[in-house]
Amino acid sequence: GYPNVGKSSLINSLKRSRACGVGATPGVTRCLQAVQLDRHIRLLDCPGVVLDSGDPPAAAPLRGALAPQRLRDPLTPACAILRRCPSQQVCGD
Repeated sequence: GYPNVGKSSLINSLKRSRACGVGATPGVTRCLQAVQLDRHIRLLDCPGVVLDSGDPPAAAPLRGALAPQRLRDPLTPACAILRRCPSQQVCGD
């Protein structure tokens, strides 16, 4: 699945314990991990996967592929977000 959509959190919720590490930034889950839910069910937690869609590099942060702190130019993705929002939502009018 995509990065930071809650894969690890869902597994922790189903397991009712902290079986997988979670965090607010992409890259917390670094390798595949099997978690035994019960005798018959094993869940796999894996790092997020973002396939190359041919979009410009500025779109990668919008898909959660890069942590905001690692961006060299945070204005380009911010402008891309603002272009997608209706001006009434942004201005609060």
